[in-house]
Amino acid sequence: MSEQLSFGARLAAVMASRGQLCVGIDPHPGTLAIWGLEDSVTGLKEFSLRMLEAAADRAAAIKPQVALYERHGSAGIAVLEGLLADAASAGVLTIADAKRGDIGSTMAAYADAWLSPDSALAADAVTLSPYLGFESLRPALDLAQAQARGVFVLALTSNPEGASVQHVGADEDEGAVARRITEAAAAENAVERARTLAQLGSTGLVIGATVGAAVERLGLDLRGMGGPILAPGLGAQGASGADLRSVFGAAYPQVLATSSRGIADAGPDHEALAGAVEATLADLTSD
Repeated sequence: MSEQLSFGARLAAVMASRGQLCVGIDPHPGTLAIWGLEDSVTGLKEFSLRMLEAAADRAAAIKPQVALYERHGSAGIAVLEGLLADAASAGVLTIADAKRGDIGSTMAAYADAWLSPDSALAADAVTLSPYLGFESLRPALDLAQAQARGVFVLALTSNPEGASVQHVGADEDEGAVARRITEAAAAENAVERARTLAQLGSTGLVIGATVGAAVERLGLDLRGMGGPILAPGLGAQGASGADLRSVFGAAYPQVLATSSRGIADAGPDHEALAGAVEATLADLTSD
């Protein structure tokens, strides 16, 4: 049996064919209300399926926000499991936006939940928080490699509070925390790419689309990082395709831009949602 293609290789291929859009599936109570849906498990499922239908065959990936399923308890988690399974059947890559981070056996359990093929919650990739130290993520990093899945590690977020942690150390020789995370991801990808010869590694970063000049100011070598960049903030949060090209420069081909409300606000009509996906894709490719 031939070795399964790495997550990075699969993502690079689908981005080349479908473009650089990840559709965020964020079933906020307010969005459900705008759609005329109840803030219930039934409304959650209807919203999720309609968003998947709009994204399928158009976007490179979907990114369900895990917390908005968890708030409905076990029944909400069951909806998420169904969404992940339906996306896999439709050939859509999935990124579970769980932002997990812990140490030891607890981190290993999180890794099993989101990356093990034996788990009903297994996604193609999961978001991780490295603020107990990058190496605390080792169980997830290793399991992702073993199962040809991926991770996206929070590195430089656009929320105002993020700078109080991520910019620390900017004047030191080792650089800011965000730079150290970027370099750690680069090391992971260098090992993987040497082994697989893949164009793109499977250890990605989360970099906010609206971080402005912080990437350059903090000295992040995103092109050299060699993995994908998940960039939330497109659309409703104010970033455009032009902004992304400015922020990421030479690393822009690695960017998987995320739009959630910017697409969901066009719903619930399927044609309108599909049109919003296509318009967002066009914005990402226009000069």
